[in-house]
Amino acid sequence: MAESASSLLVRVRSKFVEKTSKPLLDQLLDDILEDGILNDGERESIVEENKNRADKARCLIDTVRKKGDLASNKLISHLQRRDPLLFAELGLIV
Repeated sequence: MAESASSLLVRVRSKFVEKTSKPLLDQLLDDILEDGILNDGERESIVEENKNRADKARCLIDTVRKKGDLASNKLISHLQRRDPLLFAELGLIV
């Protein structure tokens, strides 16, 4: 059985937090806002309440993961499009 998108995010969480750049985080936040996964308030709270890049990455991945597999799949596919090298490094190739 294939691993669910949410559990994939759990598995790659620490490396995602370590490796994701601030510009990439901003792009991913914009992408999932456009998808309707986050609303404006959720996006603002991730940006405002997490001053450093690692905390922002941690909050983003946790927020999306808690919204289920559909949301998690969207984040994974945006990551693949935005940063194929990081995507491969995280072992997200399915």
